Amino acid sequence: MSVLPLVFTSGWASGINAYAVILLFGIFGATGVSDEVPESLQRTDVLVVAGVLFLCEAVADKIPYVDSIWDAVHTVIRPVAGAVVAALLAGESGSLPEIAAGAIGGSTALMSHLVKSGTRMAINTSPEPFSNVAMSVAEDLGVAGIITFAVFNPVAAAIIAAALLVLGIVVVVFLASRIRRFLRRRAQRREEKRLAATVAGRPPG
Repeated sequence: MSVLPLVFTSGWASGINAYAVILLFGIFGATGVSDEVPESLQRTDVLVVAGVLFLCEAVADKIPYVDSIWDAVHTVIRPVAGAVVAALLAGESGSLPEIAAGAIGGSTALMSHLVKSGTRMAINTSPEPFSNVAMSVAEDLGVAGIITFAVFNPVAAAIIAAALLVLGIVVVVFLASRIRRFLRRRAQRREEKRLAATVAGRPPG
């Protein structure tokens, strides 16, 4: 079960930024920093695609409301990526069944993704854009730091990831009123757009 802490940590990080996780693991494997990275994550095409998508996320994740749209699109992508990376890590080590690893990585990624999405919804109720940029940079640095740390000390990294996950859940619960406000605003904007489209489509009377 030695790979379990790495699986858990990679799942948590994938829920925040799956492309960064794939890119970092691939680079660590390709450069010989870690022997536990599967060959499939070290492929040049995988690294190029992950790098391009990471850059796209780095931009979208810092723009108010665009970040929430990006999160909504990735509600399925991040958990699936977390499950796949976890299964690949387990298959490489042989110390944990791949199906179990995928379940752990995917569920952990889903939880951290929901925490991230909820936090961004709350932040988007603020009129200024700087909090989005600050949060995005903190998330990117956090994922890079925790994955790098996990390569050298997976148990300690897993403990930190678990603590961050619990803290994130507490924060989302605390910000529940702001999240509901964001959802009401979004529903109101959609209704306004629908009414505008309906009015524009009416023949002149």
